[in-house]
Amino acid sequence: MKPTMYCYTRCGTCQKAKKWLKEQALEVTEIAIDKTPPSKENLAEWIKQSGLPLKRFFNTSGKIYKDLNLKEKLKTMDEKEQIELLAQHGMLIKRPLVITESNILVGFNEEEWKKTLMDH
Repeated sequence: MKPTMYCYTRCGTCQKAKKWLKEQALEVTEIAIDKTPPSKENLAEWIKQSGLPLKRFFNTSGKIYKDLNLKEKLKTMDEKEQIELLAQHGMLIKRPLVITESNILVGFNEEEWKKTLMDH
């Protein structure tokens, strides 16, 4: 199964990730995170599968994160509320977000991507 990558066309990190994928001749199914954000059910499953803390899934440098004052608000929100927020606002999700059969990649880290996408 081809990995799925949620990304935003105008995101510099996503562009860097796409360039890297092309150089490695790796194919992914691309989904525009701003137009088609993942469902809360998928997010909950991926967060659990990733083993990463929920806060790693937030795009903390994004406009929506800052406009909604989430640095403070997240402290009082439970996991379910945070996941619903991510599902409502795809731009709140750290990108690119790559889903493979056995792994979840959040953000672009070349070493992590190499290990996950080229060794499976």
